[in-house]
Amino acid sequence: MSMVENVRSAENGSSSSSASSASADAGRGAHAELSALLGRLKAAQRKSGAPDYDTRIDHLDKLEKALLARKEDFVKAIGMDFGTRSRHETLAAEVMVVVNEIKHARAHLHEWMETESREIGWTFLPARGEVLMQPVGVVGIISPWNYPLQLALAPLVGALAAGNRVMLKPSELASDTAEMTKTLISEIFEPDHVAVVTGGVDVADAFSRLPFDHLVFTGSTRLGKIVMKAAAENLTPVTLELGGKSPAIVGDGYAIAQAAQKVMFGKCLNAGQTCVAPDYVLLPKGRADAFVEECKKAFAEMYPLIGSNPDYTAIINDRHYDRLQSYLEDARDRGAKLIELNHKNETLDPNARKMAPVLVLHAKEDMLLMQEEIFGPILPIKTYETLDEAIAYVNDHPRPLSLYFFEHDQKAIDKVLRETMSGGVGINETMLHVAQSDLPFGGIGPSGMGHYHAREGFETFTKKKPVFYQSRINSTSLLKPPFGSRIDFVLKMLLGK
Repeated sequence: MSMVENVRSAENGSSSSSASSASADAGRGAHAELSALLGRLKAAQRKSGAPDYDTRIDHLDKLEKALLARKEDFVKAIGMDFGTRSRHETLAAEVMVVVNEIKHARAHLHEWMETESREIGWTFLPARGEVLMQPVGVVGIISPWNYPLQLALAPLVGALAAGNRVMLKPSELASDTAEMTKTLISEIFEPDHVAVVTGGVDVADAFSRLPFDHLVFTGSTRLGKIVMKAAAENLTPVTLELGGKSPAIVGDGYAIAQAAQKVMFGKCLNAGQTCVAPDYVLLPKGRADAFVEECKKAFAEMYPLIGSNPDYTAIINDRHYDRLQSYLEDARDRGAKLIELNHKNETLDPNARKMAPVLVLHAKEDMLLMQEEIFGPILPIKTYETLDEAIAYVNDHPRPLSLYFFEHDQKAIDKVLRETMSGGVGINETMLHVAQSDLPFGGIGPSGMGHYHAREGFETFTKKKPVFYQSRINSTSLLKPPFGSRIDFVLKMLLGK
């Protein structure tokens, strides 16, 4: 997103003093405008209070209806942003995921909103306690470019179900989708209910520094640190969905052909530009060559052609295409063996940014592609002697957003689940755990914090307010000074000698 460009510019030291001054002025102007907008949303929230169940259902209904009516418009917009983006991937991985989130929230909202009765200690009876579900207020959402519709609207669904107002900042790297999202939202909601703000570096930076009641950011780990630091100035709670290097471990008891098919599906969806894509594979020693051959077959079956194939998505822009090429060059220079999956030997135009998948053998830890989240169709392959060795390798690295394990032996599955830590897990499958509306989605540590989707998403945007109701007849007087023999008797009865 825009802060990537901002940080890169600062690291390169390429900005002149006059440009820096102009940027600072633009940043102050953006912050003032966004602060005023946030003030209007907060004022509207205080005036109207928490929406009731019927109102929230109406909000979700309108969002679903409008999204379905404009689904082909979003297909076209996202296609324009990527250059080539599979229509079916957009409908399945973006529109369908959001619609399913809406349906799930609508089906369960009544139970989620219910006030919970809680137990009161017998010494305080006949008082009673409960937990009230209250919207936090105004939620800020900063969404990325790789799934520009899903990752903007899925957290919006949770925020609306919880009764909040929302400010949304889509990525300017997917500018057509950002404008389409702004149009969609403006047709459904009043500007003091849900507001979409677009713009570049100055807007993104200013947005992250606003005193929201909750802030959701989806992006890289490095940018997540910047956003969290900005939010900390206002003590704004954050949900960070970051990513990292998600491993795929293939067990001894799993067929290599099936593993290759499922790994290649996860790696090639959206051309690997997915935060939960399998980043690298750990194979039992001696099975790498067979896995490579099965990957070739699997890719050829899914994508008979690459360059002219509308099912195969392009890399989002020139900078990310060049970044991926630099990973390959660095790996080649450091002794890796690169295997391009281009079965028709097509000549791919770099200007079209269609990139054939590349398998990387003999990957070393000092290579860029083993240091950074790849976010593209490059798959390093490593081997292990024992499952303990594979688990140790995963645990020696930052905790990933997802972990995939291919195995039928339940003891081995239980061992991996018990001894590793990740945001989510897929057993004998990649990617699809994210599409389950009743499973929370979120990372841990370097891969993020907090959740959305499911009930956990509703609770992310909800203050669970504890309430204690004192009865007219109570024993509170025993707890008040001046203390005497009565309180001594009560404490002795409760605590013993």
